[in-house]
Amino acid sequence: MREFAVRPSTTAALLVLADGTVLRGEAFGATGTVVGEVVFNTGMTGYQEVITDPSYAGQLVTFTFPELGNTGVNGGDQEADRPHARGVIARQLAPVVSNWRAEGDLDGWLKQHGVVGIRGVDTRALVRHLREGGAINGAISTDGTAPVALLEQVRTAPSMQGLNLAAQVSTATPYTWETPCAAGFDTRLQASPERPYRVVAIDFGIKRAILDRLVAHGCHVTVLPADASLDQVLAHQPEGVFLSNGPGDPAAVADGIALARDLLQQPDLPLFGICLGHQILGLALGGRTFKLGYGHRGLNHPCGSPGAVEITSQNHGFAIDADSLPADQVAITHLNLNDRTVAALALRDRPVFGVQYHPEASPGPHDADHHFARFTALMAARR
Repeated sequence: MREFAVRPSTTAALLVLADGTVLRGEAFGATGTVVGEVVFNTGMTGYQEVITDPSYAGQLVTFTFPELGNTGVNGGDQEADRPHARGVIARQLAPVVSNWRAEGDLDGWLKQHGVVGIRGVDTRALVRHLREGGAINGAISTDGTAPVALLEQVRTAPSMQGLNLAAQVSTATPYTWETPCAAGFDTRLQASPERPYRVVAIDFGIKRAILDRLVAHGCHVTVLPADASLDQVLAHQPEGVFLSNGPGDPAAVADGIALARDLLQQPDLPLFGICLGHQILGLALGGRTFKLGYGHRGLNHPCGSPGAVEITSQNHGFAIDADSLPADQVAITHLNLNDRTVAALALRDRPVFGVQYHPEASPGPHDADHHFARFTALMAARR
């Protein structure tokens, strides 16, 4: 068992919201001031996955679980090579890290990567405020900046609506993914086709766990940047194309929407989208998206199809307007059972589907993993 003592901080920190709310706490992580959209995540575990998930780019994440850092940090739990959340808001930081997989502590890791944190905040009150008023821009400051100056920075910061953040987090160069990276990788659902399925994944902010699940189901994955063209995709002779998760406003990802429209013109080419990729599919099909009040972020969201319920992991602030989709072409196959928003869709006569939630995150633990098998089954049928 590895243990790391965490030295408590005595540096004051501020959280200032655009509506003038000021919360005071103590600093941890890096020193500085960061501005972003303040959101909350209801998961009881997985703080390192959340902080490194590119879908959290531009956001200050409030964790509703009252204590962070118990299990430390390790390289196997990262969804990218660095954190993407701009700031971390916590009720309490664990004074001792104790876990056999730990390679360091959360506080030191955030310092290393320049992520600012505030602890000692009444996160229950903050989450209630966000639920009632909606996600809102805010600033975390640990460098002594005055509240009035912070409020000015927050109020002049851009809204998440209209931001194309996918272009900022996407890979700059193509790469391939053939073997899983995560420690303790689950191979129980491993598929064994005679030869791997050739999949091109468009990186709008892709998680490593998604790549791992595609590999587990028998895929050889080539990852291309968010601005990839149809010719660049087809040059790899894909048997299927995957549209990834990612941050920001889906309606602002013009290159991705244009590519999805072009891909929909390819006869019988299987397409699969998760989260932002699902929304991009909906937009390419003529639908509209809208911003949710405070988003869906956590590990306990029930989604249903007729006769079945999946417990799902979610992380999104936008959703597809169900009434905007062409009903003669698109079936809404799953609904979020909390608010009846679109949780999954499929074309009625084509091998194309998308899910709003994250089947790779496995809170069920395998409630939703069948979506990867569905994708490979479509490619097998095309063969």
